[in-house]
Amino acid sequence: MSAVVGSGLNVGRLPSLEKAAVWIVLVVLLGLAGLASEAFFKFNYLANLARQAAPVGITAVGVTFVMLLRGVDLSVGAIVSMSAVVCALVMNGRPDHLWIGILAACACGVAVGLANGLIVAYGRVSSFIVTLGMSIVVSGLVQMGTGGTARGVVSPGFREIFNGRIGGVVPVLVVCLLVAVAIGIFLQSRLRFGRSVFLVGANPDAARLAGLPVERVTVVAYVVAGLFAALGGLALLARTGVSGTNPGEGMEFDVLAAVVLGGTTFSGGRGGVGGTFAGVLVMFIALNLANVAGLPFAAQLAIKGLIIIAASAAHSWIGSRGGGRSEE
Repeated sequence: MSAVVGSGLNVGRLPSLEKAAVWIVLVVLLGLAGLASEAFFKFNYLANLARQAAPVGITAVGVTFVMLLRGVDLSVGAIVSMSAVVCALVMNGRPDHLWIGILAACACGVAVGLANGLIVAYGRVSSFIVTLGMSIVVSGLVQMGTGGTARGVVSPGFREIFNGRIGGVVPVLVVCLLVAVAIGIFLQSRLRFGRSVFLVGANPDAARLAGLPVERVTVVAYVVAGLFAALGGLALLARTGVSGTNPGEGMEFDVLAAVVLGGTTFSGGRGGVGGTFAGVLVMFIALNLANVAGLPFAAQLAIKGLIIIAASAAHSWIGSRGGGRSEE
């Protein structure tokens, strides 16, 4: 059996270049941004940038596990919207409903993730089709629930706590992002689930022959993605203070760009949460730099698309020369 695992699941380490590439890009980009504007060298500016990135970064942690399995989750933007709306509706401005609203939002994210996982794993349907359809379904339900207008009021203290600063310096949302990344790294490196994700993503057929519960791992990965998307919605709600009608619209593309930029490609079995975190920072620094340069929003959308294409091509080229997987 070990022979099957060893030969069929080509799990040798990738060259350190692939693991370090996004971090090198981050350092170089930050240096160039600092030359363009000295604000990029100030702690408060960088802290605010990381605070803006928190909803996308938290959501991207969960999507990383799906993409490690050669899947994709296009429903996370809709889950972000749903969790923010559900949380605000359940809270309804009542202090005693604060934690009930948070739990309700998380439960909705888990439910959607579970549905995605079950259909993909046991229905043998393309993850692209399933999550695209689920995104439309969830968005429709949100619109039906809100009537197309912003509804619900967050509980007193919710935004004051999660949108505040520790010691008046460090944004709480930045701490939440770091905690989410730490949890993601723990899941992928310390638990059997995380190791199974890499093995299944590297070669699903060989993993099944080796006795790994491929379907169960797939379902859990989508549940994790749904949960982290719900947490991303809560972070967005804390940052804006209002649920809106579709606050997470288009966020799935930001998330995919960050994950791919971090080294987790659609080929599966390579990458990790650490790289995703760096990818989130690179993307938001690049977009803020474009904003400083006065580029219009349409140009920033083009930049996001180019990031996905260039990062995928670069990591595929590096991976083809090293083979195997990378955990970080």
